Amino acid sequence: MSPDTAGVLDRDKLFAARLHAARVRPYLATALFALHTVESRRVPTMAVDRHWRCYVSPAFVDRTPVEELAGVWVHEVSHLLRDHHGRGDRIARKSGRTGPGERLRMNIAADCEINDDVFGDGLTCPEDVVRPEYLGMPPGLLMEDYLSRFGLGPMTQELVWLDCGSGADGLDREWDLGPDGADGLSEQARDAVRFRVAQGITGRPGSAPKAWKRWAEEAFHPPQPWRALLGAAVRSAASGSGGAHDYSYGRPSRRAAGVPGAVLPSLLRRPPRVSVVIDTSGSVSDAELGSALLEVAAICRAVGGRRDLITVVPCDAAARIVHPLCSGEGIPLLGGGGTDLRTGFAKALRSGPRPDVIVVLTDGQTSWPASRPPCRTVVGLFPRASQWDEDDDPDQAYTPDAPPEWAHVVSIG
Repeated sequence: MSPDTAGVLDRDKLFAARLHAARVRPYLATALFALHTVESRRVPTMAVDRHWRCYVSPAFVDRTPVEELAGVWVHEVSHLLRDHHGRGDRIARKSGRTGPGERLRMNIAADCEINDDVFGDGLTCPEDVVRPEYLGMPPGLLMEDYLSRFGLGPMTQELVWLDCGSGADGLDREWDLGPDGADGLSEQARDAVRFRVAQGITGRPGSAPKAWKRWAEEAFHPPQPWRALLGAAVRSAASGSGGAHDYSYGRPSRRAAGVPGAVLPSLLRRPPRVSVVIDTSGSVSDAELGSALLEVAAICRAVGGRRDLITVVPCDAAARIVHPLCSGEGIPLLGGGGTDLRTGFAKALRSGPRPDVIVVLTDGQTSWPASRPPCRTVVGLFPRASQWDEDDDPDQAYTPDAPPEWAHVVSIG
């Protein structure tokens, strides 16, 4: 399909379609009315940019029924709400594929993510809409999942006309007005729209499809890149003032030039010693213990791979043995009783030589040392949902102490 060259945009019909979309998808109304329309004969149908402008072909509006136009409104705003442009940019940076062909593949994958639950219940499905089943893929997946399941070829040849704009794949178009153009939303305004839509979805349970509920939950509680955060926290703690130094004549000091005839040693930073205290109490699941072993391996990589400098202390109500790190699979995580990680801290500090960093992996239902240990501390917390009910007696409810202020805390999972 080539760009249209028709006459004046029928805004009454276009906005009637948007009103219909807001009536049948009320939780998306805030986003639908936040879009600013731009008449354009360079787009095949409708398209969006990352600044929440919607470019509309007049000929497309003329030949499309209102019910189908309403579905296209929902389709285009879904690209923006689900941040397909930002996700497309991240995929392009990671893979190094930034050409138009790869971006077309991202647009197709993004359409597959949203089209499996856009239509029906008042929204008519156009004949040429891209669904996962058309490419032999299951519904209910994310754009990133679909990208790994198909490539450009005979099945996608008929989709070369597809162009939902830079808001769908992150690739700027010549017809984009850009960040300095009129009527674009600021980053703060875009975030406010997403928050209002997420509020509407979570405030009316049962009225939105599963994919939108999942999106709303992540909008309120965005997933942390916790492995990267944990590794950065360990590296930061290890490189702080608590890290020990030593002198070596193996590499002469650069200051030796100022002292002729003398050989001065250089100051070297010794690789940090890390002790990992793992909560093995009954409140920690087997899956979380398995995750803790994966974190031990990640911590090892974060400090340069020196397994001889890492020890592991399993601890429930008592700490038993300090295990040197040979392999994660060989560490026996014994326990299953109550929780008192103070004994784990004491065991780690008594082991020789003393660690520069203590990393604690726990669900947080424990008592903490009363004073700051003589080394840096990083706490990886397994998430826990609140068990308190409004009918419970607040005085009888158990609330575990929060990790102390001197610990760097990272939520795991």
